[in-house]
Amino acid sequence: MTAPTEETQAPDLLYSEAEEDLRAAVRALLADRSDAPAVLARAESATPYDPQLWKALAAGIGAAGLLVPEEFGGQGASHREAAVVLEELGRAVTPAPYLTGSVVATQTLLALGASEGPVAALLGDLAAGRRVAVLAVPFAAQAPDAARPAGVVAGRVEGTVTGVADAAAADVLLVPTTDGLYAVEAGAGGVAVEPLVPLDLTRPLATVTLAGAAGTCLADGASAVAAVRRGLLAGAGLLASEQLGVAEWCLAETVRYTRERHQFNRPVGSFQALKHRMAQVWLEVVSARAAARNAADALATGSPDAPLAVAVAQAYCSGVAVHAAEECVQLHGGIGMTWEHPAHLYLKRAKADSIAYGTAGRHRETIAELVELPAP
Repeated sequence: MTAPTEETQAPDLLYSEAEEDLRAAVRALLADRSDAPAVLARAESATPYDPQLWKALAAGIGAAGLLVPEEFGGQGASHREAAVVLEELGRAVTPAPYLTGSVVATQTLLALGASEGPVAALLGDLAAGRRVAVLAVPFAAQAPDAARPAGVVAGRVEGTVTGVADAAAADVLLVPTTDGLYAVEAGAGGVAVEPLVPLDLTRPLATVTLAGAAGTCLADGASAVAAVRRGLLAGAGLLASEQLGVAEWCLAETVRYTRERHQFNRPVGSFQALKHRMAQVWLEVVSARAAARNAADALATGSPDAPLAVAVAQAYCSGVAVHAAEECVQLHGGIGMTWEHPAHLYLKRAKADSIAYGTAGRHRETIAELVELPAP
């Protein structure tokens, strides 16, 4: 790491006016369509996704096309704006294929650098919210070498991928194979998507089985591997913003509740022991915001330090989200343990996110590999 110079400017961790306007629009939409009772009802149903909510978010607000250049029909924004959307989606634990579709899959396609053909056409559909694409890799995958369980036999895609997030919402599956990256229609013959029972009911997982499915080759060889790696990097980096949103809601809700809950004729939040616990969470959330914003800014600016910034953000934000959610459940006392209160949704989302796109421990190993430590 080097000190900021004219060539390497210090990251901008503040939110711009446009980003705050985007936040306000997304928050208002989610408050209307994705409040706690609605999310709980969806989690208990066989259809966790709200198509009308996705249409309003993806096409109405234009969130699906934030990372897509204007030439393909997108907004031409950056990872910073997408991070703001994910903060709000995390704050509401909204079931929506935004991280997997509008970030990971979209970034993978963009990394191919195609200006026409099937890649450009698919990007246009994704930006307009007409279709949803999902990278068919396990949600825990961090490296593309571990995310190629499928192969191509006689021009047909064969293989089974377990633990694919949001596969049930996908119209198109981007399948990394030993021969390259293929686009496979989710409803095509030879494609089976079997739902799993996940810990986090707001982000369904599925096993995708490809038995001689027809696919379109989007890239082969090193190009496909590099594109998948870029998509997974963007996913890990912006997942930190979702984790930040989870932690912020947990802290705000806990502070609100402990102000209102009285014991011994005093608000429980006035007890010093609880003040210290909430103050510790606040310090962690502030630090997590800095780490998440740094990762989003590094991805947006194409910084050479982006892999390091992403690894730092994930190594830290995963634990913060889990700790904030655990404190939220505990400091709510008895009601925090009930199904009707949304606290359990945040704890489950935090726990599930903590192993997505690489665990905190694996990201700490990445930091050690990237940072040149001085000789003893």
